Order: sequence, then C-alpha cells, then structure tokens
Amino acid sequence: MNDHEHDEKHMRTALAKARESEEMDEVPVGAVLVDGHGSVLAAAGNRVVSTHDPSGHAEMRVLRQAAEKVANYRLPGTTMYVTLEPCAMCAAALVHARVSRLVYGADDPKAGAVTSLYNIGTDARLNHVFTVSKGVLGRECGNLLKEFFRKRRAAKR
Repeated sequence: MNDHEHDEKHMRTALAKARESEEMDEVPVGAVLVDGHGSVLAAAGNRVVSTHDPSGHAEMRVLRQAAEKVANYRLPGTTMYVTLEPCAMCAAALVHARVSRLVYGADDPKAGAVTSLYNIGTDARLNHVFTVSKGVLGRECGNLLKEFFRKRRAAKR
C-alpha cells in the first residue's frame, strides 16, 4: 500500500468517527492518530455538546487518548488524520504534542488555523512544526459537513 492509499484508509476511519458524531447531533468531525508504523493509537469524533466540553473536538480527544495510551504527552513520529482543518486550539495542541504530520480533508475558511486563516504548525517561529497534507477525501469530508448544516438549518424553519 502506498502513502496515498494509507492516507485514504485512515481518513475513511476518521470519516466513520465523524458520522458517529453526527448521529449524536454533534458537528461531524472525526480524527485518527497513527504512529510511525501505521498503527492506530486513537480515533474519535466531536463530543462538544454531549460532554459540555468546549475542548471536546475530535483532535483533542484523540490526543488525550493517545497520550494516555503511550503514557506521554509528547507524540513524536505520529500522523493526525482529521476530516476538517483544525481550529487554533487543536492546531496548537498538535504543536505542543509534537505531532509530525497532519492530514486533513476539508478546508475551514471560517476557523481553519493550519492553512486557511493562520499557519499554526508550519510557522517556523513556533518551537515545533509539522508537515501538512490537505484535501485527502476532501469532497467527501466537506459534503458531510455541508449536509449536516443544511439539515440543521432546515429543521429550524
């Protein structure tokens, strides 16, 4: 399996976690953290509403789970897969955790802090940088979010 196939495989797992979040009426975002050997350390979806936790984003939940699993808050050599470009909070947590690579699906022009609005993660002024690959299954990731918010708006009418 080549790198592109690995990226799509793990993004499909992130999409499955996003769909689980959607079933709980959470914004459908999913994330997966993979170690340097390609083994999944953690996978989760958003749980902001159901847990009453403003930091309950998929990326934050995955970082917590993986750090607990390896008994270290530093996660070097890992790759984060997430269906939506991370916000500033999540991007900063990726820097702090020393994640090596970020792969995301859909851009977030309103809150994206990796390429859309800010360059957290690739800004050399920070004490750690990570590589970024964007657009992996981007259409599918974006459509999931668009459909979720379309249904939500229609329900409010």
